[in-house]
Amino acid sequence: MQTIDILGVSHAYELTPPSPVANNPVLVFIHGWLLSRNYWKPLVEILSPEYQCLIYDLRGFGDTGPPSTNGDRSDETHSKIASSYSLAAYAEDLKILLEKLGIEKAWLIGHSLGGSIALWGADYSAEIVKGVICLNSGGGIYLKEEFERFRTMGQQSIQRRPPWLCSLPLIDVLFARMMVARPLKLHWGRQRVIDFLKADEKAAIGSLLDSTTEAEVHFLPQLVARLPQPVYFVAGDKDKIMELKYVLHLASFHALFTSNGSNVIEIPNCGHLSMLEQPEVVSAKIVNILMKHFSN
Repeated sequence: MQTIDILGVSHAYELTPPSPVANNPVLVFIHGWLLSRNYWKPLVEILSPEYQCLIYDLRGFGDTGPPSTNGDRSDETHSKIASSYSLAAYAEDLKILLEKLGIEKAWLIGHSLGGSIALWGADYSAEIVKGVICLNSGGGIYLKEEFERFRTMGQQSIQRRPPWLCSLPLIDVLFARMMVARPLKLHWGRQRVIDFLKADEKAAIGSLLDSTTEAEVHFLPQLVARLPQPVYFVAGDKDKIMELKYVLHLASFHALFTSNGSNVIEIPNCGHLSMLEQPEVVSAKIVNILMKHFSN
């Protein structure tokens, strides 16, 4: 693990060696809510022989801390962004990360919340980002009661986290079964517990609330519609968190979408954590997408 300063926050990241194929883009992976860069490692292991891969922890998650209250406030714009947990703020972090690492050509691959950040990132860094792949990510439809219930439950789960959760019997088993079609290996259940407890409270609640406002949800389709880069969506047919109908809805606003949903790829017997549940299938889908746009 390495660290890099972004707006006064030390971000944890890992960057694999350059691709042996000069024209290949760097694959940049963006994790979802209450997760970390670790969940991308099965895909990176498969893809890194041909593609340079970058994984990093979003501000306030994993090994990346929250903004310091004693940071440099000389740049008011950056200070405001650094204290925000909106999709735009995370996209700004990503833009700075890409620039600092000297990445000139990238495809963004985002999971769940990370998919929304990837879409914003493609808009913010259009000269660098050549395409986007969203895993288990969709939306654009605001259902008031459902969103209010989700926001309330999410806040309460963060605020009521017991520090002794890791020592609770069978907690690994419970977390290994949450949101997936088939149980994950127990070490992934343990990792999910660790990241759930490690997430900074302000970041966890802030990113949840900022990304689920009515205005933010309704803006996503507009954002997708104006992106000139190719945008693909990979969905699990048993995903109860982001159901296929919501993935199809958001995907339909992009120019690649047809009546058959040509920019939507459905994975059978897969829940909300496709990169862990079926890494071989997902990696193959990613390579197929990249090959379609190899010259980009």
